[in-house]
Amino acid sequence: MLITGGAGFVGSNVVDYILSNNPEVQVIVYDDLSRCGVERNIGWLNEFHRKSSRLKIVKGDVRDFERLRKTANDVSEIYHTAAQVAVTTSLNDPRTDFEINALGTFSVLELARRLETDPTLVYTSTNKVFGNLLGVKVEEHPTRYEFAASHKSGISEDQPLDPCTPYGCSKAAGDTYTLDYAKTYGLKTVVFRMSCIYGTHQYGNEDQGWVAHFAISTVFNRSITIYGDGKQVRDILYISDLVNAFQQAIKNINKTRGQAYNIGGGQDNTVSLLELIKFLEETTGKKVNYTFAPWRPADQKVYYTNITKAKTDFGWKPNVNKKEGIQRLCTWISENRKLFENLR
Repeated sequence: MLITGGAGFVGSNVVDYILSNNPEVQVIVYDDLSRCGVERNIGWLNEFHRKSSRLKIVKGDVRDFERLRKTANDVSEIYHTAAQVAVTTSLNDPRTDFEINALGTFSVLELARRLETDPTLVYTSTNKVFGNLLGVKVEEHPTRYEFAASHKSGISEDQPLDPCTPYGCSKAAGDTYTLDYAKTYGLKTVVFRMSCIYGTHQYGNEDQGWVAHFAISTVFNRSITIYGDGKQVRDILYISDLVNAFQQAIKNINKTRGQAYNIGGGQDNTVSLLELIKFLEETTGKKVNYTFAPWRPADQKVYYTNITKAKTDFGWKPNVNKKEGIQRLCTWISENRKLFENLR
């Protein structure tokens, strides 16, 4: 199996699951190793799996098709998690964002198309492909924003793609290409439009991975900057539930082939920034220091997922509720303080 971005948060958790549950499978991690924290995830994978002969780590860029082709010429499953992941970075450097997210995804699809193994391919997309959610009304409440009655159950796959920011556009390009390669070339592709994923082995920062960033900041008594008013709401999904969704979709590939799924914690696992801070204070017994700054471009006031399609097509639902997941994350951070030394 090939996991692009396999040293990152989502990718490394996929690698761990596969090595732990598939004793005969060889895993190739293909990663440029540029993101902060990835060396810690490589260390974890090597240590936990005793430098398994089934784990091969290749430093490579998804934009380099020839290296990608030479590295992975005989794989049956591909998890494409490599990406430029921050809206802020895409605003500062849109060309690199496009090359990694759009051209990089095209390279992975071309690899899959040329392989004789007819691989299954999972693509990790994002809720940012929906942009500002045109036509969706939002209500303001004391600690959070909420969808109006017409969208109380969340955003479904019927919501039109309307990306804004270079990041949203580049991910939407990869999303669309992945679905088209199922239609045009018959590839076994599945798209996951992810909401807020969080959990262990995530080194979140101010630009991406906000739940982990807030938790890390709380444990280490660091100040947090809230962009906007803090009432922004997301549905959060613990990483093990996302990995399980991948596995269930692959097992049901005859049904899921060429389909996109909005994936997140759903309405039951929504939380605003202000509500998360309050819960972190209750969980850790620490006072969180935070300040406010102006809104960031294209920051949705509220987004949460209607997960009905995933439930219907492959019987999936979240198993880890938001309180349990946040407690797990805080415990992991507290028990692995050395991992966060010199990490900002």
